[in-house]
Amino acid sequence: MLQSSIRKYPQKLAMKNNVTLIYNSFLVLGDVLALVLAFITAYLVRAKLFNTPVAHPIHITTYLLVFIGLLPFWIIIFALIGLYDKNIYEKRFSEIGRLLIGSFLGMLFVIFWNFLSKHPIFPAKLVPIFGFIFGFIYLLLIRSLIRFVRTILFSYNVGITNIVLIGDTGITDELAFSLFDSRVSGYRVVGVVGNQRIAHKHPGLKVFGSFSESLKHIKADDLQGIIQTELYSDEEKNREILDFAQENHILYRFVPGNSELFVGNIDVELFRSAIPVIVVHQTALFGWGRIVKRLFDLLFGGLCLIIASPFMIITALLIKLSSPRSPILFKHERLSRFNNRVGIYKFRTFKPEYNTLTPEEAFTKMGRPELIKKYREKGDQLPNNPMVSRLGQVLRSLSLDEVPQLINVVKGDISLVGPRALVDFEMEKSDKKNLILSVKSGLTGLAQVSGRRDISFEERRKLDLYYVQNWSFWLDLTILAKTFRMIVKRTGAI
Repeated sequence: MLQSSIRKYPQKLAMKNNVTLIYNSFLVLGDVLALVLAFITAYLVRAKLFNTPVAHPIHITTYLLVFIGLLPFWIIIFALIGLYDKNIYEKRFSEIGRLLIGSFLGMLFVIFWNFLSKHPIFPAKLVPIFGFIFGFIYLLLIRSLIRFVRTILFSYNVGITNIVLIGDTGITDELAFSLFDSRVSGYRVVGVVGNQRIAHKHPGLKVFGSFSESLKHIKADDLQGIIQTELYSDEEKNREILDFAQENHILYRFVPGNSELFVGNIDVELFRSAIPVIVVHQTALFGWGRIVKRLFDLLFGGLCLIIASPFMIITALLIKLSSPRSPILFKHERLSRFNNRVGIYKFRTFKPEYNTLTPEEAFTKMGRPELIKKYREKGDQLPNNPMVSRLGQVLRSLSLDEVPQLINVVKGDISLVGPRALVDFEMEKSDKKNLILSVKSGLTGLAQVSGRRDISFEERRKLDLYYVQNWSFWLDLTILAKTFRMIVKRTGAI
């Protein structure tokens, strides 16, 4: 069986070609160059641009020799936090974040070494600060240059990884389409096994009836990867593919048929100390993750509430002056984690006659039911929404109507980041309702920063589901940063 074959070869399979190794080598060399340049710059800036004398006169040669001797430890720190892992350096935003963390940790190590050393290695206190700043900037620039050069090489067929796709599934079609342009993807599909439909969509691809047939036309030495998208009922066929990959040191990937089952947090463990099993959690947000997220909501959410208080008071006064008989806030019942109903606070932006109505009820009441479909298709947004007052339009454009939800965050009703808090009938439209509601709803979320007005209701729920199944604290920070940027740019209401 396939499972027994996998246990027979427990080690990871390495690609035969050295593309990844070469790229990682250039990343290491680039990082070394960036850090050396950074500390040379830091030394020169402090020594040449400041009039005050340095506390510890050290010749630049001695200074550099000591620092170069410490560089291997800095590179080890980078490796430990995954900066040479393909899953990180292929994701630009994650790489930037880890570069910042790695630069800080590396600098802490150098400062600690300076503390233990009999002789100071920094001529002045400002040098390590300048070194950290220039180090991060140079690391970012040189890594960007290496990535740019790699993309150019792809267009000359240098560094391309040859792969075979196996399986007659829709995922095979998606992979063939996304990898078709090797100049962008870095992959070349040299053959597809068992999917005759692709031949019509991509005439340039070679399609084979069986894996054995493909081996008659593709040499093992020319192949670096196999991606199988379905398991055959005949286990001999599955074993043939996996054994071929293992014997020829070719990277093997398997895409499960029920892909939604495997997009969450996955653990591989020994059940009863003997049987390897795959554990799929409904969400990556459990255990310590929930504790850290709640603490962050309390601390950062509370700080934001304190800072926003003066603006909330001013906004409340404006609402009261514009409509004295109407309430300043309204409390709308929404769904949050585990189907719990919570009262979400918002500044009133609707006209008084529509304040307690759903969009469907409001548009029907005003005699414009045709707007219901348009409203939902535009992701619950509508230009010049007739339900919204003039002051409400301003508040929404600045996202000030959402600020009172910071009270809900501190109370624990919702989180700073999470799926959009929706009412019952809206959530019923999603067949993944229970999965989405396995975490607290959020003040902002992945859907809000991925298009805001430009994506449909269904697409927003898919993004909510992705967030639930792929949560990480770094993802929360990324979403918050993007939310702040979008508010500053005034690209629409959250």
